[in-house]
Amino acid sequence: MTESLEPSSKRSKVDTGDKQWRGSKQRRQTPQYRFSSFVKEQHKKNLFGVAFNYDVPEGSPLLFATVGSNRATVYECLDNGSVVPVRAYADAEVSEDFYTCAWSHTAAGHMVLAVAGSRGVIRLIYPSCSLPEKTYTGHGNAINELKFHPKDPSLLLSVAKDHALRLWNIETDTCVAIFGGVDGHRDEVLSGDFDLSGGWVMSCGMDHALKLWSIKDSKVVEAIEASREYSAHDTNRSFNTLSVHFPLFTTRRIHCNYVDCVRWFGQLVLSKSCDNTVSCWKPGSLTDSLDSVNRSTTDVSVVHRFDYNQCDIWYMRFCVNYEQTLLAVGNQVGKVFVWDLLDIDPVKTRSNKPAVLVHPKCVTAIRQTAFSKDGSILICVCDDGTVWRWDRKRA
Repeated sequence: MTESLEPSSKRSKVDTGDKQWRGSKQRRQTPQYRFSSFVKEQHKKNLFGVAFNYDVPEGSPLLFATVGSNRATVYECLDNGSVVPVRAYADAEVSEDFYTCAWSHTAAGHMVLAVAGSRGVIRLIYPSCSLPEKTYTGHGNAINELKFHPKDPSLLLSVAKDHALRLWNIETDTCVAIFGGVDGHRDEVLSGDFDLSGGWVMSCGMDHALKLWSIKDSKVVEAIEASREYSAHDTNRSFNTLSVHFPLFTTRRIHCNYVDCVRWFGQLVLSKSCDNTVSCWKPGSLTDSLDSVNRSTTDVSVVHRFDYNQCDIWYMRFCVNYEQTLLAVGNQVGKVFVWDLLDIDPVKTRSNKPAVLVHPKCVTAIRQTAFSKDGSILICVCDDGTVWRWDRKRA
């Protein structure tokens, strides 16, 4: 593993692809948040997922969704610091346990909430209208994460316990591609994320591996275009789903345990395991573009590590805000750690001290965190069925 590729004197600037960190003697102030409110869901079971709806016009109600047990709940953040439920969905199958949710919209502009979990079934819910719910099946086991494409709201990524990732078109109800097989994951896939361009997917899982998949590959592009033209009403043939067996890049050199969360940060990658650290790294060297990465690439460049404590259990997911300036992760005793990503000194491989958010009644594992689009609100969901709201203090 390459921890430092250049002398420290030459590493005062690191290009992330969208922004740059600059070493400075003047430190930025660590972001500060204050506790606003919390609610406890009636089922009182684990809440595993939370996601804000970013895809709404300015001035619209600020909505987020939580999932746990067989329920998905949509909340609105009010100006007085409270959160109120505005829509609740209970799956007909009481054995369902939702793990993940993601927001998008239809071609007509209607909100879509995708949820999935232990039964391996994706459900599309339309909170703002009376459209009938949709159901997608195909994964052979539990679905651990859902992500919509950042440029195309009709494309949905799912990662699952069956060692595979799937790409779906929710407008034509097709499974566009399956990523896995010959050189795919060898155990449960726990997390996956699109980069901001939508051209790359990074996945991770129980096999300790992180894998880079190309959505820009000509065969994948052709399959996406074919899915847009497909209509089940006009043909008796099912859609010809593409199988992608080979990722562009694979590494097991970042973590030595389950890798349960991965997010893009420009052209860098943020990933975590059960070792109380979020690692910031890049395939290849720091000067390589992602387009130059291929199956022969074996080097990785670790840029930074964000250290925290009391988080040695898996399926604990961090979040990065929309502007990619803040990072937040919870631990198993109810504490939240928040870092300013623009305050990273690339000369130092370990992180500056984060802001630590603590409340005497928040004492169980925080399974996932989520920022509002402007980063002013942070929501955390916990194992005891509680939802916590923290608001950023004004400077």
